[in-house]
Amino acid sequence: MDATKEQILEALRQVSDPEIPVDIVNLGLVYDVAVQAGEGRVRMTMTSPGCPVGEFLAREVERAIMKLPGVETVSVELVWEPPWTPEKMSAEARQKLGWR
Repeated sequence: MDATKEQILEALRQVSDPEIPVDIVNLGLVYDVAVQAGEGRVRMTMTSPGCPVGEFLAREVERAIMKLPGVETVSVELVWEPPWTPEKMSAEARQKLGWR
């Protein structure tokens, strides 16, 4: 049985940007998730193209999703369009970071 989109998103809520104490889902870095035939796919961005933790986060995403039942492979696609902006953060993330 394949993992669900909801399970993938929940797994990704356990992955945080080491520079910002908020998980990548609430930070607004995850644009899309899908799962089909044992492959988990994530389309995501970073806070900036020069983000020094991009590769680290991609590995953490892969590691988190591989723990889910039925997932055999993971692909992480880093995209820069649309660019990340603080408006992509959830209300919870904005509150935690003291943004309005």
